[in-house]
Amino acid sequence: MATRVGDILTRVPGRLTLDGTAKEAIETARNRIAFGGAVFALAFTVIVVRLFDVTVFQEPREAQPPRVAQTQRPEMERADIVDRNGALLATSLVQASLYANPRQVLDPAETAAKLAQTLPGINERDLAQRLAGERSFVWVRRNLTPRQQDAVIRLGLPGVHFQREERRVYPHGELTGHIVGFTDIDKNGLMGAEQAFDESLKSRNEPVQLSIDIRAQHVLREEVAAAMKEFGAIGGAAMLMDVETGEMHAMVSLPDFDPNVRAEASPENRFNRLTLGTYEPGSAFKTFTAAMTLDYGTGNIGTAYDATRPISISRFRIDDYKPQRRVMNMSEVFMHSSNIGSVRMAESVGRDRQREFLRRVGLLQAPQFELPEIGGPQFPAQWREINMMTISFGHGISVSPLALAASTSAIVNGGIYRAPTILRRTPGERVAGERVISQRTSEQMRRLMRLVVDKGTAKSANVPGYLVGGKTGTAEKIVNGAYKKDARISSFVGAFPMNSPKFLVYMMLDEPKGNKSTYGYATAGWVVAPSIQRIVQRIAALYGIEPVDETAPTVRDQVFVNVAVR
Repeated sequence: MATRVGDILTRVPGRLTLDGTAKEAIETARNRIAFGGAVFALAFTVIVVRLFDVTVFQEPREAQPPRVAQTQRPEMERADIVDRNGALLATSLVQASLYANPRQVLDPAETAAKLAQTLPGINERDLAQRLAGERSFVWVRRNLTPRQQDAVIRLGLPGVHFQREERRVYPHGELTGHIVGFTDIDKNGLMGAEQAFDESLKSRNEPVQLSIDIRAQHVLREEVAAAMKEFGAIGGAAMLMDVETGEMHAMVSLPDFDPNVRAEASPENRFNRLTLGTYEPGSAFKTFTAAMTLDYGTGNIGTAYDATRPISISRFRIDDYKPQRRVMNMSEVFMHSSNIGSVRMAESVGRDRQREFLRRVGLLQAPQFELPEIGGPQFPAQWREINMMTISFGHGISVSPLALAASTSAIVNGGIYRAPTILRRTPGERVAGERVISQRTSEQMRRLMRLVVDKGTAKSANVPGYLVGGKTGTAEKIVNGAYKKDARISSFVGAFPMNSPKFLVYMMLDEPKGNKSTYGYATAGWVVAPSIQRIVQRIAALYGIEPVDETAPTVRDQVFVNVAVR
């Protein structure tokens, strides 16, 4: 034993020391102990962190809202909608939605009370009942504002959590409400373009581009709103359409609504008067009576028609609003908007061909259009002689303003009917269409429509240098199957410039009232035509359409009638 200890220990003055072998063994043991301790400490730390993560930061799988388990896409779930120039009409913003796991809520009544105080509109009693249930997931409030989210966070309520969601927003509000429409809370399109292109918006990343020009939209809305206010109308509408492509550059229906707060909009405000509403067009329909007479060759712009006395048929009497009591040529019949003369033209064509012509130009069926809010025409099932007569001047048949505009576009653009569209065409794209009248008929109709603005019932729509042409229409409204006295739809449909039409313009007022400036009249020539003048002036400047010299021989040859009128 003494020898063994001596091998290990070495005497040093004042102390004993270990030799090299012993020292190496002890160091090895110490390192192994330290390494083992570190491994155990790391494993313990991982377990603690994981437990803390599971219990504090994460919900049980069954408590997760439905979309958490789905694969998250880096892009938005619904594409944007933009106007023809790229201006944003609809987009999605990320917002927080509030939900709760009732199994983690400590006091349902207290939690419901605090949330109801923080988030107005929450039913405290209902929420308390839901928080006391056995479910592991209940929605509390969708799409919170950042301020609301911060207020809920400050409450520090157990079992209350946030979920990332998208909210659809509409930067221009009521300006494009009827066009763009809106989605439900789950981003399903319910109206307008949101519904029309729902699947496309869900499956693509690039925006859906509409034909609408937000600048033109603003012009039309401003003018319609001003006219409604001036003449006390209960509603109004206007549209601007490219006669060569069928693109809608602007569509306004008032009253309107803000799709951002659609719950506050009444059914009346959501009603689209341009696409869904149908009305008797009144004298605006005489455009088609004249066109069919010219196209069938039963008359020309100089043909005479006897308008010396009213027409009596059965118990009905047809007369003019301002009787001329003379024989008039077609140009004068159209310029003075003679009901009697229009009946005579229809008689020359016949009821069967009249019906066929109206079908051909798209007035006896709902127009093809992307928006889902579309109204179909109403017309007699039995097309009798009296129907032929009244329809010749726009009574006894109801069509939507959209249908009227699309058909009138074919009358002025050279005779080609092109379906209206809310989608932007590619510049230079050749748009297919169907010939419905001859080129010559279209040229003659442009002359007659220019005459109405130059010398007829729509002189207030004239804009020097821009050759506006069109037709006014005033018709009594039908309410509960009967005409309502002193309740009118006053409208104008036309185009400019008539030597080479670019845009069709339409406007209507629902139940306008005459005032001192109109001498009490509420007909279209008084209450709508002045607005058309301002619209044309503003749109021409917006699109850089240059005025022409109306006295130039080439211009006169293109747009002026070559028969005497008085």
